[in-house]
Amino acid sequence: EQEKVVIKINDNGSIRVNGNVELLDGNGDAYSVGNTFSLCRCGQSEKKPFCDGTHKKIEFNSAPRAK
Repeated sequence: EQEKVVIKINDNGSIRVNGNVELLDGNGDAYSVGNTFSLCRCGQSEKKPFCDGTHKKIEFNSAPRAK
């Protein structure tokens, strides 16, 4: 049975990905990622598409909820 992948939208922060996934760029080339990584949601990271914590410095504010 395949492991369940969990993607969490962190309040005022990143998108946290846990599980065995493949992350591809626009050309279809794979990024080297482990089973846990964070993606930038604020758009200001110097390591896009990955989070570098900049959301804290710029006081990014977003806490969407599932309906």
